[in-house]
Amino acid sequence: MSYEVYKMENSSKEKLPFKLLYVTQSEYDKGWHSTHHTHHFTELFYIVKGKGSFILPKHEVPVKENDLIIINPNVEHTEKSNEQDSLQYIALGIEGLAFSITGEKDSTMGLYTYNGDREDILFYLNKLLEEVKRNEKDFELICQNIIEILIVKLKREKKFTIEKAESRNMNKAVALTMHYINQNYRDALTLDTLADIGHINKYYLAHIFKSDVGISPIEYLNKIRIREAKILLETTDYSIAHISGIIGYSSQSFFTQAFKKATGETPSKYRKKK
Repeated sequence: MSYEVYKMENSSKEKLPFKLLYVTQSEYDKGWHSTHHTHHFTELFYIVKGKGSFILPKHEVPVKENDLIIINPNVEHTEKSNEQDSLQYIALGIEGLAFSITGEKDSTMGLYTYNGDREDILFYLNKLLEEVKRNEKDFELICQNIIEILIVKLKREKKFTIEKAESRNMNKAVALTMHYINQNYRDALTLDTLADIGHINKYYLAHIFKSDVGISPIEYLNKIRIREAKILLETTDYSIAHISGIIGYSSQSFFTQAFKKATGETPSKYRKKK
């Protein structure tokens, strides 16, 4: 007979008051990109398959399968697949903490290739996805515990420094809706679509979104589309009709009306000024 006892040491470490806002799994076609955006919480991306890049104000960083990307709060960024490969990743939104590496001055974004057991990290990420999809009793409590385990494992592997960050106590459905709009603004999105994504009543979503963000979900969608339209008008020779289709409007006339309402001038006039 063999009998061994392993004692658990009492830990006096302060527990970080962070909150998991959302977990999503996305796969995008070749040539896809999201729009430039910022948020007050940290985003963690794990590249499951494919290649692409993350674009920040001062540089563009290529990413590939098995890379771990951390975007700290209030950092403008966008992500995209390349022309040869689609891009599949799992993304987490985490409020209340920020990451940095000891000795590095620029901690706005970290690109880390995970050198540990890939099956181990994917196990926890897939468990998060499973709990969210099943949406059973106390699933949020299970998710919170899983993300705490995952963060400890990542910290062990990479020697992260984890610090407290701004916390607005944003509603989780609101954070998920914002993330979904940023990634899928080109699609035909409606309030019903967004409510289904967040598993929430559409009228309640509209109420809490405006309370947290200051505008309605559809106003936020139009804001994102108009911002992308400005970039395309400034940097490409695409026709107005083509741009309207790229950013998700059903017709050029509808796009022109929305653009003029937001900027005070038509797309054509805006382009001539640039």
